[in-house]
Amino acid sequence: MSDYQIIVVGAGAAGLAAALELARAGNKVAILEARDRIGGRIFTRHDAASNAPVELGAEFIHGRPAEIWDILRRQKIPAWEGGGENWVAEKGELRPSDFFAEVDELMAKMNDREPDESFLHFIERCCREPRYEQAKNWARRYVTGFHAADPALVSVHSLVHGLRAQEQVDGDRTFHMESGYQSLVEYFRSELEKHAVPMFLNTVVERIRWGHGQVRIAARGLTPTFSAAKLVLTVPLGVLQSTPADEGHIQFNPELPKSKHDALRHLVMGKVIRITLCFRERFWDALHPSSRLPQKTLADLRFLLSSESPFPTWWTTAPRQFPIITGWAPFHCAETLAGKGNDVVTGTALHTLSRILPVSVQALSKLLSSAYTHDWQSDPFSRGAYSYVKVGGEGAQRELSRPIDDTLFFAGEATDFRGHNGTVHAAIHSGQRAAAELFRC
Repeated sequence: MSDYQIIVVGAGAAGLAAALELARAGNKVAILEARDRIGGRIFTRHDAASNAPVELGAEFIHGRPAEIWDILRRQKIPAWEGGGENWVAEKGELRPSDFFAEVDELMAKMNDREPDESFLHFIERCCREPRYEQAKNWARRYVTGFHAADPALVSVHSLVHGLRAQEQVDGDRTFHMESGYQSLVEYFRSELEKHAVPMFLNTVVERIRWGHGQVRIAARGLTPTFSAAKLVLTVPLGVLQSTPADEGHIQFNPELPKSKHDALRHLVMGKVIRITLCFRERFWDALHPSSRLPQKTLADLRFLLSSESPFPTWWTTAPRQFPIITGWAPFHCAETLAGKGNDVVTGTALHTLSRILPVSVQALSKLLSSAYTHDWQSDPFSRGAYSYVKVGGEGAQRELSRPIDDTLFFAGEATDFRGHNGTVHAAIHSGQRAAAELFRC
């Protein structure tokens, strides 16, 4: 039996942030992590051929949130801002498009003063004129892609809250860390080591027995049992929603209260499969995509959108000149690829890209240097990408975040009720918030 004052379950951004706050305050803290690494849904690889970081999970810094930028400034971690041209593929041709402006105009019509409704119901109700038809199509794709959400399920109120939250941090701007999100993980690792916080990897929590001021944990790993006065639970929403038959499921004794289960029913774990294709050269620099613009190439390509499944969305590292393109398969597209294996996902991605760009599958295959992907849906310790709120779910995130009996505390991006859920800075903030709640007990 290993005894600590506080145990943190999960070594993603939320768990690392919570543990660091608690350790800095002088608490005896331990972290239990089911994987063989820390970082959770941050998972950075390094492609040797292109000398570039490749993200299998979180990639973008959305705006300038203090939770991330304060660390970058203190640690002098360099970051750069994305930029370039947006293109769409429609009716067999490519054209430049400011589709974000079209989406913004439509989404500005949403409000949270009327009864909540699904996004799909909203756009069908409010925008019946033919002139909105294209904007509606882009808006559906945007919500499906950016939020990894089902437009027929996602709450308009939650989307409005998210837009307000984005405005507060310049969320329409995106940034990348020079060495990828692993830089942030390494910062937390280093700081936790300074405070002698043990991290038990390959430790799969199976049962949590709790009562006021006492927690006992049974785990599958080198150290099978742990005890503490308090616990901070930071596992992803998909794990909390799992069933006893699922790998990675955590059994609580006594069961979590009804209010928690009600909150879980109003939240959804969005589905995404992403793939990063690393090529031997930036072949798109020489592509002339449109006969209407004979001198134009795709050299400044940033985002490329289409209706092609299962990868309708692509982006490059512009303005950085890496020979890398990332494909994004959200929602139903991700469901069709889940569990298929890396070779199938890679082959499917190349065929999809070939249907969008004037390049054959054979040519793309010859140019391909390496491909990176991770099936988050089939990963038992994530069971999806990131969370969103269902219609009628207002307050679910706040309820999920509430401590129980000054003993169980909850963190993770799904517990962020400020509108930032689905982001790394939401996860970090939630861990810091849970630590602050624990201090007040």
